Amino acid sequence: MKPVDTRAIPTTAPDAVLFRSPQIDDGVRLWEIARDSKVLDLNSSYAYLLWCRDFSATSIVAEVDGRVVGFVSGYTRPSAQETLFVWQVAVDEDQRGKAIAARMLSDLMDRTAPLGVTHLETTISPDNEASIALFTALARRREVPITRQNLFSPKDFPDGHEAEDLYTIGA
Repeated sequence: MKPVDTRAIPTTAPDAVLFRSPQIDDGVRLWEIARDSKVLDLNSSYAYLLWCRDFSATSIVAEVDGRVVGFVSGYTRPSAQETLFVWQVAVDEDQRGKAIAARMLSDLMDRTAPLGVTHLETTISPDNEASIALFTALARRREVPITRQNLFSPKDFPDGHEAEDLYTIGA
């Protein structure tokens, strides 16, 4: 995938956001951000701690004034190491509208390219227009195709979860 100059992505204060790999002590903040989003499936606090330990190289956090304000959790698929699967993307409510999510995704794609990552996958429920727009814009900026296919239907879930469509970004 073509690297993107994240400075070209509009933001109100481009130098105020630090992007870095998560550390174990970030796990609590990731859990809080996911909880406070009120839209993400909330995993256990233990899961976020493990994520920060075991998937640090394929995840990213955004920090403003020393405080984590957003994250992207991802992993390379065991059966397709060239594919980064993005599990969750979240930004604190007071930081939204600053293109932090878009910048985190672009930065993460650039960081994982040396690991051999050429594709990104994520699942999005059909009514989540904001996420569809976020990932469609990522593909457009990187000048690569994006495809959608059905992956999980509501009957696949035991708890009334919505359908999840699989989006793949990359040639």
